[in-house]
Amino acid sequence: MGGKTNLMANGAGIAIQIDHVSKDYGSKRAVHELTLEIPEGELFACLGPNGAGKTTTIKMITGLLRPTIGHVHVAGFDMSSPSIDARRSISFVPDQPYLYDKLTGRDFMQFTADIYGISPEQAAEYGEELIETFEMTHYVDDLAETYSHGMRQRLVFAAALLHRPRVLIVDEPMVGLDPRSTRIVKDLLRRITNEGTTVFMSTHTLNIAEELADRIGIINHGRLVRLGTLEELRYAGADGLSLEEFFLQVTAEAEE
Repeated sequence: MGGKTNLMANGAGIAIQIDHVSKDYGSKRAVHELTLEIPEGELFACLGPNGAGKTTTIKMITGLLRPTIGHVHVAGFDMSSPSIDARRSISFVPDQPYLYDKLTGRDFMQFTADIYGISPEQAAEYGEELIETFEMTHYVDDLAETYSHGMRQRLVFAAALLHRPRVLIVDEPMVGLDPRSTRIVKDLLRRITNEGTTVFMSTHTLNIAEELADRIGIINHGRLVRLGTLEELRYAGADGLSLEEFFLQVTAEAEE
């Protein structure tokens, strides 16, 4: 578990602010009156069963969807109409990494650097550091069409960090990764939060949330039903339960 449990009380700024947000798809309400503040430098794990509203929440945080009601601010920017500066402040790693198969990994990173307006010198210097961090040296100059899922995921993570975002949103970051790739990603997420980056992680892998998250939020039927550190969740009724057992208990209660 991360050790930063009272960041807002200690004066850290708010990286993600979700204020009474609801999202409707026609007559269906996918997210209900969601209010959440995530401070700078926190690794926040968002848990929930399929269809709980996690993906819709992520899309509103990244500015891909506008809330029906309420407001979302990320790094101080209103994400209902995100500016270029707003988009430069965040990065998003989806659950299915998408690459251009006819580009090499290095080409893809340069393409990403060009999009964000990073100078060639900065892109080369930090890009090489990321290539080493993700252990991509032996394949980064091969075409992406030859990459395994794990290789693709490493490259997408590296490209997402190239512009040094203030907020990183990741959706199921460990899906399909082998143990070595999983360890690299876990170490990387922990390191960048320690350096001040905020991470919003949606995952079904409960042991990853238990190991990494500073705080955990559980969403069910579009509502935030539990929020706190692992210790706070246990104090609130999960004493003696694993996170998996507590998650199943809470989501079962919501069905009643």
